[in-house]
Amino acid sequence: MITVNSVSGGQTSAKLMVDFPADYNIFQLVRTNNPKALFMKGKDEKTRQLISDRIGFEFIGTLEQDTCIYTILDLEQFTGQSIKINTSKISFDEMIAEHGTRCLPSPLRRYCTEELKMKVAFEWWQENVNEIVEMRIGYRANEMSRMARKLKTCDKNRIESFKHVIGFKETKKGTQQIWETTKFSKPVFPYIENKPTWKDDIQKYWKDKPVRFAEFNNCVGCFHREPLLLKYMWREENEKMQIFSDFEKDRKYKNDTFKMDDNITYERIKNMNLTHHLVSSDFNECDSGYCGI
Repeated sequence: MITVNSVSGGQTSAKLMVDFPADYNIFQLVRTNNPKALFMKGKDEKTRQLISDRIGFEFIGTLEQDTCIYTILDLEQFTGQSIKINTSKISFDEMIAEHGTRCLPSPLRRYCTEELKMKVAFEWWQENVNEIVEMRIGYRANEMSRMARKLKTCDKNRIESFKHVIGFKETKKGTQQIWETTKFSKPVFPYIENKPTWKDDIQKYWKDKPVRFAEFNNCVGCFHREPLLLKYMWREENEKMQIFSDFEKDRKYKNDTFKMDDNITYERIKNMNLTHHLVSSDFNECDSGYCGI
């Protein structure tokens, strides 16, 4: 079976490339066209052009921390393996605009994960493999509950499917989408099933290696993050957090915020007086190579 390492830019999925080399390594890049998030604030146009060339169109910036781009490039140099940078044809901003009056993404409406991560990986699979693959995910030994939840989405043979649009048809009610469900991957968890590995093990390994990692993984304004971490992100990534906050403004539906609560808007989180000090154990990192589970 063809093997694929799902790389997020975090330390755990990066370690998969070292311990379990695969036929393919893939990284799903979430883009924004908002100039507030210009990569490295315009201070590294060479790297921005490099990424533009690799994805096939102009790369303005990402809603993750910019260091994630250096992580991918450093990993390629360190491991001698290539990483395919996949990205949607639409940016995060365009996705929100496309949905129009539809509610913002939230823990119960995770269409950003669907559109910008899962669909992107599936389309890469369709174009390059088109047979069931072994998809390696970097859950650690203490994350068996995450593995269990993931496996519940699979069939009895542990195969995961993806539901996607294959066409359109005209009906009395107008144009409707034609959907198909395709089996495409068998998720495996090497750091639980093959080589039980803990967070400390991962951190110790990367401590003296020439690979740069972002402080946190995935989008800086991800709705899965607790207010404490989002408040911290306002300090560290103010311009990007403002992009998320702007999306919440002028929404016409009650509780149409990333947290699904008008009392917990990102603007309010920005102005919260939090006395608790953020430490790395206060949150669940998204460094496994799989978003939002």
